Parts: sequence; structure tokens; C-alpha cells
Amino acid sequence: MPLQAIAQEAGISRSTLLRRLGGGRRELDAAVRAAGIDPGGQKPVRERAVEAAATLISSSGLASMSLERVAASAQCSVHSLYAAFDGRDGLLQAVFERYSPIVDIEAVMSSPSADLRTTVRTIYERMAIAVQREPRVMPAIMAELLARPQDEALQPLVRYAVPRLFAGVGKWLTAEIAAGRIRDLPLLLLIQQMSSPLVIHLLLRPATTQIPDLPSPTIEEACTVFADNFLRAVALPAPPENR
Repeated sequence: MPLQAIAQEAGISRSTLLRRLGGGRRELDAAVRAAGIDPGGQKPVRERAVEAAATLISSSGLASMSLERVAASAQCSVHSLYAAFDGRDGLLQAVFERYSPIVDIEAVMSSPSADLRTTVRTIYERMAIAVQREPRVMPAIMAELLARPQDEALQPLVRYAVPRLFAGVGKWLTAEIAAGRIRDLPLLLLIQQMSSPLVIHLLLRPATTQIPDLPSPTIEEACTVFADNFLRAVALPAPPENR
């Protein structure tokens, strides 16, 4: 953006703007970068940082995601990361929002199909997309949870993601129980029964598909089978129509 346009937007002359900037736009560009936006035509700092953090998590684990390493990879300053995310926890939440299925699943549940099977099948599709998405953020996070559940690096994400999960998926399942469509089971176990078979299949799939002569269903087939199995386990028969 030319200085003339900036001056016009600010309601001052170009010469006044240059005088306030000390004769050039270097100080202005530095201030813009500090606010989390790169004036050089690159992607915004926020987007570059999320992508850089996701790549680090996928390749080296969650503990590798320091603000210093993210800043170096995203070609920005640590100060810019604080301006954009208010610290490491905010950046980690932004990565989770981008690479987990939570946002897509919440969208499905906000307008669920009248057909319970279709809703469950669609949720499984969104889960499959997220777990397989590159960089492989979700498998890396799940591996850390299994190997080091007490790791301090994980706790901010756990405190953010678990309540979010119960507020979304848990609320939907509770409504399905109240409507008499699924069994009244402990909510945590119900969520785990719904998600675990497909997630385990997706995590092991890169290895099992390398085994010669081992039949491997497509992702679509796996989603259908696991959705049907889940409903066979928890769905209640429809009540008879009133005569």
C-alpha cells in the first residue's frame, strides 16, 4: 500500500506522515509486523505461524513447538506471535482449531440430519479427514497423550479441548438420549465408544496398508462399518406410531 493512500486514510498529508515516520516507512512496517501482519506480501503472521507450528508438531512432537522455533520457521518475531496469539497456549489452540475435526463436527451437529445414521456417518467422515490431514497433527498429539499423559506441554490443550468436546458432541449425544434415540450410557464412555474404533483404525492404517495381501477397506467403507456398529450398540428401536 503506497504511503499516499495511508496518509489519506489517516487524514494527514504524505509529508506529515513521512515526518512522523522519521523519513521512511521502515518504522511503520516494523509496527505492522509487531501487530501480527507482514507488510511484505507474505501470508499473515497468524497463518504462517499456525502452519509452522503444525509442521513442527507433526515432525518432532508437541514439545518441539516453542515460540522461538515457530518464529524462526514462520519468519517472524516472537513478539509478533504474542501479538497474534497471546502466547504459546493461544497458538496451540489455533493449531487445534485448524487441524482437528472439532469445527467441522460442530457444524454437522448444529444442523443434524433427521436420520441418526446419516449424522453419525458424516461425523465419521469429518474425523477421517482430520486424522489423515497433512501435516499429521492429530496423530502426533494422540501419540503424546498415550505416551506422556501428564506432560505439562499437553495440559493447556487438554484443558481447552475436553470441555469443548463435551460442550459439542456431549450436548448432541445428551439430546439424542433425551429424545429416546440412543441408550442412556455414561457420556464419556459413549463418546469413546463412538470415536475410538475409527480413530484406532485411522492411526494404524498407514502401517497395515503396507502389509502384502492384507485386505484393506477404503476410508468410506470403514466409516460406514464403524457407524453401523456404533448404532447397533447404542441406538434404540423407534417407538411404534400411535394408532
